[in-house]
Amino acid sequence: MAGTKTYRIKTISEFHQLRNLPKPEHPLISVIDYATMPHPENSGINWICDFYSISVKRGLSGKVVYGQQEYDFDEGVMFFISPNQVFRLEVNPNLTAKRSGWMLLIHPDFLWNTPLAKTIKQYEYFDYSVNEALLLSEKEEIVINNIFQNIQQEYHSNIDNFSQQIIIPQIETLFNYAERFYHRQFITRKITNHKILNRLEELLTDYFSSDNLMEKGLPTVQYVAGTLNVSPKYLSSLLKVLTGQTAQQHIHEKLIEKAKEKLSTTDLSVSEIAYELGFEHSQSFSKLFKSKTNLSPLEFRQSFG
Repeated sequence: MAGTKTYRIKTISEFHQLRNLPKPEHPLISVIDYATMPHPENSGINWICDFYSISVKRGLSGKVVYGQQEYDFDEGVMFFISPNQVFRLEVNPNLTAKRSGWMLLIHPDFLWNTPLAKTIKQYEYFDYSVNEALLLSEKEEIVINNIFQNIQQEYHSNIDNFSQQIIIPQIETLFNYAERFYHRQFITRKITNHKILNRLEELLTDYFSSDNLMEKGLPTVQYVAGTLNVSPKYLSSLLKVLTGQTAQQHIHEKLIEKAKEKLSTTDLSVSEIAYELGFEHSQSFSKLFKSKTNLSPLEFRQSFG
């Protein structure tokens, strides 16, 4: 949205103040019950937070816009926002749906000196967009809500030297369940996901059949994901679960298909084929081809002799 203001929220205390919430009981972590949260007044503003946000929302009236994507909260959903990601709320003030759910805010400093400080980067869904939110079944939502309540219980008791040791494993459990449920979503939402697969196949076929390879080189994962309106991490995670291959591997597979076709049906030299496939150096092409087929381009061509 052109001209939209962007504000950075540096601390969890600042977030509480902005949303008219009581002061947090700990400066580096906060558990908020959505039912008690005032409706946001600052609609249509871009926000960047310096902390992690994990939310489960039901009955939110309006939209969250994340990057260029919109997500309508018609179902109970869970989504993850990591520090330095831009998002925007667009609230419908005329809707008064009963809201429920939780929000967990974690400042990176809370994780300091714990294994989770390093492993949090492995949870790819922090790089997904809100429109790729996790749709929870009723059973899954109960599991997630129970974990939130456990964290809240410890959070509301006297914060002491043991709090971090008790809360961190709960957060890890929350993340591991979310990972399991995302994998389930990739498999059960077959129609949506297979549409993405079909569109990926069409996109790569069109790209490899045009002059794009010579002019622009191999399509990047970022380019492919952007064209499909999903985030690169989401696309690769989805493909990994459905096909066992990452987005990068899919692109390479399509390239090798095209290379095999040219090697077996034309008299072009390996250098000419490499050039047509977007490689500056034929050695790079030959190396990739051999790594995928166990044959050099020439050996592959000779096998048709």
